[in-house]
Amino acid sequence: KMACSSPPWTGSAYLFLQSTSKTIALPSLYESSQKKPCVFKALKLALADSTGSVNGVDMLKVHCSHPHLIVQLRFCRQENCRRFLRSYREGALQKSLQSHLQLSLATTTVPLEVELKAGSEHLDKMLKDEDRCLECIYREKPDRLPDEEITELEECLKGLMLHQSTNNNVAGKDCSSLKSPSQPYSPQGSSLSTELTFVFQGQQFDNRIITPEDHQKFAKSVSKKWKQVGRSLQRSCRALRDPAIDTVALEYEREGLYEQAYQMLLRFMQSEGKRATIARLVTALEENGLISLAEELLGLHSSEECP
Repeated sequence: KMACSSPPWTGSAYLFLQSTSKTIALPSLYESSQKKPCVFKALKLALADSTGSVNGVDMLKVHCSHPHLIVQLRFCRQENCRRFLRSYREGALQKSLQSHLQLSLATTTVPLEVELKAGSEHLDKMLKDEDRCLECIYREKPDRLPDEEITELEECLKGLMLHQSTNNNVAGKDCSSLKSPSQPYSPQGSSLSTELTFVFQGQQFDNRIITPEDHQKFAKSVSKKWKQVGRSLQRSCRALRDPAIDTVALEYEREGLYEQAYQMLLRFMQSEGKRATIARLVTALEENGLISLAEELLGLHSSEECP
């Protein structure tokens, strides 16, 4: 008998944060290019504390809605969601947030009010009923991949954690050394291309962002090799890591190869934003022997000439 595989447990919720101090406005701090990485680091570490794992809960987007900072969360395992709910209910998450904000911002105490919602449901009113909270979060499926801004901040934080010290002075210095999301960021050892130009077959080309026309040409011509190209892109793109490519194949199997290829590249573009460049796509095409398609995307010959 074939084993029946159930779909992964996923859910979404919104965490509302407000400082009760008149001198600390979290949305204003997050909107500051200098303070944003500090606030993000505090959020990431506190959420890791709540689930016992850095990957226990994902941040998809941080909204600034004065006086609140609103964090959209994604849970990919029910166990992690339970741990988070217990930490939230017991006040441990709130204390952890206050502590990490104090360290990251190198300031005095940061008094916080917190609120948790899933859709229209106010979970604070039903925290004692853990299963009901889980049902509400499970009903709210994540509607996005992590924003480009979140991805950049996480990559910065990963590099920083390797050299992090626990004293306050270093924590403040670490924050100032983090790059602003408005600047291109390329983690060391990755294949992310942030160069203005690149070389293909001895010619130099502008390293532009992938256009809608590129997107359609790719989906039309890549055929069965879309998965191989996706796995080449996967090495430097979290959104395409397993099981994302196989999931796209299953979800769009009935629509055919064009739609599967289109949706795969769409995930790449949505996740990578301004880093979804033609150089990265051309490199992936080269790796998989799709030279004619690369030439077509770069305008070296028309689609009619492409076999």
